[in-house]
Order: sequence, then C-alpha cells, then structure tokens
Amino acid sequence: MKFFIVIDMQIGFTTGSLANPAAQEIIPRIKEEIEKARKEGATIVYTRDTHQENYLETGEGKHLPIKHCVEGTDDWQIVDELKPGDDDVIINKDHFGYAAWADYIEPGDEVTMVGTVTSICVTSNALAIKMIENVEVNILANCCADLSPTTHKAALEVMKCCQCNILE
Repeated sequence: MKFFIVIDMQIGFTTGSLANPAAQEIIPRIKEEIEKARKEGATIVYTRDTHQENYLETGEGKHLPIKHCVEGTDDWQIVDELKPGDDDVIINKDHFGYAAWADYIEPGDEVTMVGTVTSICVTSNALAIKMIENVEVNILANCCADLSPTTHKAALEVMKCCQCNILE
C-alpha cells in the first residue's frame, strides 16, 4: 500500500505561534504533491502536533517554552490550503517520535513524507516508520521545511544515512 504523509502542516508552524516563512513557502508544492498522490491511489495521512493547556509544564515545554498547537485552537488546525479530505486520515500526536505507525503501515508498504519541521517532526516520524520491516520511506526534500537551511540539510543527511530515500 502507498501512503502520503503530511507532517504537522499546521497554523502553529506556518503563521501561528511558531511561524516559519520556510514552512509557508512549501504549501503550494505540498498541495500539488497531495493531488498527485490522490490520483495514484495513495492513502493521505496528516499528523497534527497536539498539546494541552499545560504544555509549558511538560518535558517538551521546558525545552521549548512556547505554547503551540494546543488542541482545539486555531494554532492546532491544518492550514486551509492543505485541508484534509473526507477520506484522509488525521493522527493527533501528543509528542514527536510518535511510534504507533504500525497501526497503519505494514511491512512492504511505501511511504512518502513532506512537512515541517525537517529536523524534528519529519525525522522522528521517518525513523519511527523505518522501524517497520521492509517499508520504503521517501522524503520529498523540497516539500520539507526547517528553522534554518543548515538544520534542514543535516536532517536530510541523517534520514539518508538511515536508509530513507531523499528525493528532490
């Protein structure tokens, strides 16, 4: 089976509390890729970084003390341009590195990933998926965004070293 996974393309990471112009720039390219994947019959999956009001008291909140993507807020919503369709899957993840991908993906499946933040959310999910035997993981590099070009390139290199296919 083929999956097209859109990682954390939420208002919080584009124009919201952790606004990133690089994440805003990839939206049109991701939209095109989603349309292609739909035509090819891939299952479209969206992840949403999901926090609660007590975020600043959590382990992550102590390291990144900016309240973001609180469940139910505008910040938590997927950007309008990439709005999920009725048949798409949405996974609300309460921390990066979400390891329950085995509920969706099976050995022999093929996954293509896009989204933000390359060095945190994209990488941690790609590596979690790579733990499933015989799954091909493709990363569309020009449809991923990070906080800097340096960390973006470094994350792509790490994923390449872990046998993900980095596609331009």
